Amino acid sequence: MRVASVPAGHPYVLSLADPGTHRLPDPPVPGAPAGQWWPARWLDPRHVRAHAAEFDVLHVHFGFDDRTPAGLAALVATLRELRRPLVLTVHDLRNPHHPDPARHDAMLDVLVPAADALVTLTPGAAAEIHRRWGRRARVLPHPGVVGPRWARRPRPERSGFTVGVHAKSHRTNADPAGVARALAETVRGLAATTVRVDAHDDERGRAVARSLDGVDGLDVRVHPPFDDDAFHQYLQELDVSVLPYRWGTHSGWLEACHDLGTTALVPDVGHVAEQGPCLVYRLGPDGPDRDSLAAAVRLAHRDRPVWRADPDARDAQRRRVAAAHTALYRELVARC
Repeated sequence: MRVASVPAGHPYVLSLADPGTHRLPDPPVPGAPAGQWWPARWLDPRHVRAHAAEFDVLHVHFGFDDRTPAGLAALVATLRELRRPLVLTVHDLRNPHHPDPARHDAMLDVLVPAADALVTLTPGAAAEIHRRWGRRARVLPHPGVVGPRWARRPRPERSGFTVGVHAKSHRTNADPAGVARALAETVRGLAATTVRVDAHDDERGRAVARSLDGVDGLDVRVHPPFDDDAFHQYLQELDVSVLPYRWGTHSGWLEACHDLGTTALVPDVGHVAEQGPCLVYRLGPDGPDRDSLAAAVRLAHRDRPVWRADPDARDAQRRRVAAAHTALYRELVARC
């Protein structure tokens, strides 16, 4: 099966590698640096038509933020004319970068009804898709996200208890400063406990750090973005990683925590908590619910849960998920 993916070079999509599928590389984007896949050329009907002989299936994951509903409708019409099936994996029912969900909803209102097959990551997301559009989505879980070296690396021995929240560059759907302030209160009285706050050294990350000046009990660090090894090491330095999302659907961060044996503490948004074992706190109208956040941190401090994925089981899961995608592509092409 020759599959054009949007995108192809993303780690999630790369994890779907299977002997039965040839995934085309991302087409170069004129004027963009080498390796940049956006704006995705496979979403342009003219590109699809010009390269129709090169692919059997178009599989869209994400990367359609820059499109319009009319442009996506034109893409769908072109695929139908060319008898090329469209697969859509619904990673995001709510776009993490959009404060107003209306724009993303309008895109999904085109893609979800038109797709020849739908995939999503959790039963809850599949139920929401059925409720909103009357479509059935296949549930294929998110594979592991760390390589075998890190998946098998022992967690470092150390004293103390570290709760981390990462602001990154302060993504639109995140409230790292609000969560950090709540955590500073939460850990008072917990023995040998540190709240570590990391932020990128760009304008938005530094703004988060400045907003926490004067808050007692926080270890605030500003630095360049981690590469993969540094990120994995960072997670293994934490006992608990608190996800500061205000909205969302799924999370690759939780999957990394599961691979590395770090307890994830996630908000009750979207379907993140269905992805794997984790602790959950509630969101209130003005930020994290401090009672549920405190209860979860105290439970982790007391019980020290270890919910680490078995690397062999994760590898087998990845192969099953990849093979399921290949089988789906074959099924759809046989129908066309």
